[in-house]
Formats: sequence, C-alpha cells, structure tokens
Amino acid sequence: MPKIALVDDEQSILTSVSLSLQSEGFTVDTFLNGVEALEALESKSYDLGLFDIKMPKMDGNELLSKVRSSKIEKLKDLPIIFLTSKDHEQDEIIGLRMGASDYIKKTFFTKIIK
Repeated sequence: MPKIALVDDEQSILTSVSLSLQSEGFTVDTFLNGVEALEALESKSYDLGLFDIKMPKMDGNELLSKVRSSKIEKLKDLPIIFLTSKDHEQDEIIGLRMGASDYIKKTFFTKIIK
C-alpha cells in the first residue's frame, strides 16, 4: 500500500483528507507541523508528501526546502504536493520553483469533500 505523509495544522483537514485517502487504499500518517513531519520523513519511508504551507514551528516551504536538501537520497526525490489555502498564482509559482511536484488549493479541495 502506498504510504503518504500528510502535514497540516488543522485537525479537521487531517481527518477528512486522511479518511478519503484511506478509503482509496492508501496508508496515511498525519502530522500537525513540519517539525514532527521532518522527523518522520527522515526515519520512515513514504511514497508521497502532502504539505500545507501555513503552519506553526516549520511552515511547508521550509519543510519542502529541508526535504529537497536532505542527504537521504530517497527523501530528496520524494514527490511533494502542496495542499494549501494560499491560493494566489504567485504562491503556486514559488512552491513549484522550490521543488513541489504539484500544488492543490484547499478552496478547490474543500468544495469536493463537502
């Protein structure tokens, strides 16, 4: 089963997204901030990271930067998708230039899960 690291500081998002992904057969570990997520990403194996950007302690941009600059080869190449409420085109461009694989706006996602 593919394993996903889901990082968001909103418990309701973690719950709804993880339940949706689990119903499709994915294994999901959830984290409330980038610090917790980075520790797990460095010690476990994941197939995908879904990161919020606006989080306390370590935001998604910083987490992505640390993942991309990691000395752990499999971590450096991990596909990362931002799942964020930052919906300006400039935010998306920055995220993709930093090395995100894709960028999903929560405004779109929340319409689907309602």
